[in-house]
Amino acid sequence: MQRAGSLIGRLNLSTDPREAEARAIAAWKVAAGKKIAGHTRATALVRNALVVEVEDAVWQRQLNALSQFLLRNLADALGQALVTSIDFRPMPPRREPQRATAARSTDGIEDPVLAVLYRQSKNRNTA
Repeated sequence: MQRAGSLIGRLNLSTDPREAEARAIAAWKVAAGKKIAGHTRATALVRNALVVEVEDAVWQRQLNALSQFLLRNLADALGQALVTSIDFRPMPPRREPQRATAARSTDGIEDPVLAVLYRQSKNRNTA
């Protein structure tokens, strides 16, 4: 049984670079496996080099050592050698969700027209 990616790769449907990029990004999860894909994110295909963001420098070093294995897996998943190298880059730091320190008062609307409209709509809803 053959993978769908290998069959699609042999069809030569389109040479659109955006489609090739989308296929390479989608194939990353299959080629890398569940554990590695959980710590990485494929973001772009630049001149046949897949740009993959990793959590930190430790992951970057470890995955650089596995790059030839991952390239073979990508070629198997895609059905062709679309990706010739992998560029591992550290992810930009993520912002944590921010919580409000206090609830906002909706009655303290500064604009007088909007304040009147708000009070009228509030009275309509309670009646």
